[in-house]
Amino acid sequence: ARMEVDDLFVDLADGRRLLKLLEIISGERLPRPNSGRMRVHKIENVNKSLSFLHTKVRLESIGAEDIVDGNPRLILGLIWTIILRFQIQEIEIDVDEENESSEKKSAKDALLLWCQRKTSGYHGVHIHNFTDSWRSGLGFNALIHAHRPDLFRWSEVPVTDHVETLNHAFDVAHKHLGIPRLLDAEDVDTSRPDEKSVMTYVASYYHTFARMKNEQKSGRRIANIIGQMMDCDDRKGEYSKLFSKLLEWILLKIQELNGREFPNSLDGIQRLLLSFKQYRTVEKPPKYKERSEIEALYFDINTMQKSLTGEAWAPLEGQLPQDLERAWQQLEQ
Repeated sequence: ARMEVDDLFVDLADGRRLLKLLEIISGERLPRPNSGRMRVHKIENVNKSLSFLHTKVRLESIGAEDIVDGNPRLILGLIWTIILRFQIQEIEIDVDEENESSEKKSAKDALLLWCQRKTSGYHGVHIHNFTDSWRSGLGFNALIHAHRPDLFRWSEVPVTDHVETLNHAFDVAHKHLGIPRLLDAEDVDTSRPDEKSVMTYVASYYHTFARMKNEQKSGRRIANIIGQMMDCDDRKGEYSKLFSKLLEWILLKIQELNGREFPNSLDGIQRLLLSFKQYRTVEKPPKYKERSEIEALYFDINTMQKSLTGEAWAPLEGQLPQDLERAWQQLEQ
């Protein structure tokens, strides 16, 4: 059944929604909840969640009874701990993007640095913190525009009213990027917006754009593989055509050489010798070179095929390099 949370302090009390939340946000498998409705069953379920969290973060001064009894302060603290651990703490940004051994920032500082880099150059955007730097709404709009400039023109962003500017960003983020509207404009348009709330919302931007970047990379990798496969198929067609053409020449030449009749006159013998010399010095060397190129093409295709599929390439019957070798040996006899 679908789980919904309407009242945080009431709906987490049975422990089942908390277990589900942790499974989703961590991507790990947690113990099945007890379906009983008694207090002891609720405490058992919450303890399963807390036991899991103890392996990930340091928890102090909170017990299963606090969640079951709906303690607002401790429940909000727990939710922030979960957000911090699974949504923010894993964010890492290189201080110097061009230096592989550079210092790494994490969590709050990393997220702030990411925001500063992405909004750099946008007029009126100055990100120094996760409170009043976001009040104007321009910061949120700049983050979106930096990653998806196709969604709106920067000149179209309303700038005269903070609430209107904030709502513009929140609406675009929700409609086009699937980012839940975790804040109301009025929550941010204050002298001191709540730092944790702003951090949580900004982190959702970071994860959304990071996922988009990974998807684009995967798309490019797939396109590259498809391109290589098409190139490999083209090479196979070229191999088959070159092989057939050279084999046809070899067989015709064998038939021609075997069908020679030796003339009785000296003049006839000289013409025959001249023709054979022409064959050995002019006609045959380019064909030998073709044979080497065909063999090299076969090994190139085989190497490419193995890298793409893990399997060796099997050309059409009678078109292996060994088949060409046997035909050439007959020509040499």
